[in-house]
Amino acid sequence: MAEKPHMNLIFIGHIDHGKSTTVGRLLYDTKAVSEQDMKKLKEEVAKYNRPTFEFAFVMDQLKEERERGITIDIMHRDFQTPKYYFTIIDAPGHRDFVKNMITGASQADAAVLVVSCPDGVQSQTREHAYLARVLGINQLIVGINKIDAVKYDKAKFDETKAKVSELLKTVGYNVDKVTFIPYSALEGINVSSKSDKIDWYKGPTMLEALDTLQVPAKPTEKPLRLPIQDVYSISGFGTVPVGRVETGSVKPGDQVIIMPGGAKTEVRSIEMHHQQLQKAEPGDNIGFNIKGVDKKDIKRGDVIGPTTNPPTVAQEFTAQIVVINHPTAIAPGYTPVFHIHTMQIACTITEIAEKKDPKTGQTLQKNPEFIKNGDVAIVKIKPTKPICVEKYSEFPQLGRFAIRDMGQTVAAGVILDVVKRA
Repeated sequence: MAEKPHMNLIFIGHIDHGKSTTVGRLLYDTKAVSEQDMKKLKEEVAKYNRPTFEFAFVMDQLKEERERGITIDIMHRDFQTPKYYFTIIDAPGHRDFVKNMITGASQADAAVLVVSCPDGVQSQTREHAYLARVLGINQLIVGINKIDAVKYDKAKFDETKAKVSELLKTVGYNVDKVTFIPYSALEGINVSSKSDKIDWYKGPTMLEALDTLQVPAKPTEKPLRLPIQDVYSISGFGTVPVGRVETGSVKPGDQVIIMPGGAKTEVRSIEMHHQQLQKAEPGDNIGFNIKGVDKKDIKRGDVIGPTTNPPTVAQEFTAQIVVINHPTAIAPGYTPVFHIHTMQIACTITEIAEKKDPKTGQTLQKNPEFIKNGDVAIVKIKPTKPICVEKYSEFPQLGRFAIRDMGQTVAAGVILDVVKRA
């Protein structure tokens, strides 16, 4: 049997809108979770006195999460539709955990934005929609959950849909290309099977909608860019960095360079899911053995590329940012934490060059003194130490970022230009 095309899917949206329950229901309906597992979960749920939570428990495997009833870490689970093989990246909705969501979203090919029909657009619905767009997720399905809680009322669905559409337009999505699905994860309505309780809805179920997504083209023709997530030292085997190939490809025997440090080495072997690979391509999460490099010479946030085309090391860069959620205003000299690919680093906004109209892209003001929520601006940024970044136009995966401060995402942006380290 030919292997189905693979896609990474992320579920985003406000806490308590039913993301985990939706994922649990999908896994159950596609038989990725057995009846037996489900029975066990029902018993667990009874223990914690959280009836109806069994679907969410499929993903929330940490005890702490079960007791608090929220999703903390990113979980990976696989399931299949008639057309695709999906890996779900379940992103936390709870605001403390947005940095996990950023890591997750930067790996996703498509997103399902879950919005509760009775509650509509909430603060995190906004934040996640902005992030998904800035982090380059172009394919979006909107699941309007808890349709049972509004007694399957079409008018209420239309009202929530209109508000979400408005938000998505502001963020820059083409709403005509977004599928809006009324469903109930809890009752299993319109997830994998249609129901006459919403006979006014003629569109696809959640599962059918997933099969309308397109597998993104793999940027294999570009030079290798592989940001490091972790580094292990395995006795008798040497140094093993782990990361996801973003562009290009890598195979055993390739000569590579680790930036910003500059150490050169050869890739000895590559492994994915405990199997040896002869070649790794974009989207592959791999571990690879390198020779002659000590564990201390390579770390999370470093980027590997070919010796003939090393990753760019930035002294400073120019970016377009959108301020999402800052309690006051952002002025030159501001030094928050930037999340760029696998890197988290403090950077200083040294200059605000111009403020733009978010709808038209026209310049509104040159060198404003400050920018605040909703503003789009071109800014100059200086990292506190040399880091690997690329222009968004050349390597989108290494050219987008989120800015975090005070436990929240305050802004997000894309890199327009890079001043290389001398």
